[in-house]
Amino acid sequence: MKQSITLGKVTKFMGLGFLSTLKDLFTGKLGKEDFKNFLRKAVVPLASILLFIGLWHAGAKALYNREANFKIEKALTDQGETAAEAMRACIASGDVSCKPNTLPSPGQVWDSYKSLLRDHNIISADKAAFIQKTAALNAKRIAAGKAAITYTGRPSFIDQIIMSLKTVFAGFLLALVIAIPLGIFIGLSPTLKSAFNWFIQIFKPVSPVVWYLLVFMIVKTILIDSNDDSSFIISFISVGLCSMWATLVNTAMGVSSVDKDYINVAKVLKLGPFQKVFKVILPSSLPLIFTGLKITLSVAWMVLIAIELLAQSPGLGLFVWEEFQNGANDSNSKIIVAMFVIGIIGFLLDRIMLTIQNAVSFDKNEGI
Repeated sequence: MKQSITLGKVTKFMGLGFLSTLKDLFTGKLGKEDFKNFLRKAVVPLASILLFIGLWHAGAKALYNREANFKIEKALTDQGETAAEAMRACIASGDVSCKPNTLPSPGQVWDSYKSLLRDHNIISADKAAFIQKTAALNAKRIAAGKAAITYTGRPSFIDQIIMSLKTVFAGFLLALVIAIPLGIFIGLSPTLKSAFNWFIQIFKPVSPVVWYLLVFMIVKTILIDSNDDSSFIISFISVGLCSMWATLVNTAMGVSSVDKDYINVAKVLKLGPFQKVFKVILPSSLPLIFTGLKITLSVAWMVLIAIELLAQSPGLGLFVWEEFQNGANDSNSKIIVAMFVIGIIGFLLDRIMLTIQNAVSFDKNEGI
């Protein structure tokens, strides 16, 4: 029985179950209920994606036409029929000087995505050439005790994604290091719970903008003599302080709700404080702690964009702001690309946390 369940999980994981369903569908062996499940899980999501793209394309076209007509009417009102005809011809030619700059179509967004990838390849090649060119000089500088010459060119879109991931994981680790130990202490002690309750209730709803300003005040003073760029430090500390509250509250709640029988067993076995925490309290609190960690990671990823924008730290937040300020003809398309990337990465981070939670949590049916 256990072996069949395990094989079923492996088959489902490898996607063989889906292929088997397709085979049964085309051979006419698929049952009525299986056919309904297939429609619900495969066809309906695909149809909804196509509908979304269709509505997006229609909406983008309608907005484009609205702005184009406005430009033509304005030229007619201000300068006369000749100017209106010239504006109409200019818009029809696709000239960027008069082309409406509104919501991009799915095709334009796809073109911008490919453009960003090409741009990344060019920048990566330039960076590799620079490293190769300066390798000998940097070796001499390092041998002489001097700092190496580093590449200072603009980062590509992929580089900014990587930088955002580094920032969010650094902030997440900071939140974890602060929130879990503090949550354990608060959960174990009603006195500490009363002492920290006001602190949590007041600072938990504070905006990320305010946290950024507070961190900026402190970090810029601490690093006043440093020549290093402090934007990354300010960003990840701000992200950690903004996002740690869910883990703090859930850890305290999980620890305080541990079954008293487990605590009594720990006393009978004469476990020390650290043994009691790591062998009894933490394993019992893991479901709630991981729920808090999932929320913390999601919040960290959401507030990261605003904080990177404020800190002028390389990342997706700064990329979106620079494209908005740039106002180029493809800037809107690149912003939409960044929006999809932010959403997809956020979804993947949530799935990763869920997978880790399922891997470390005790499953009552595991022995079946």
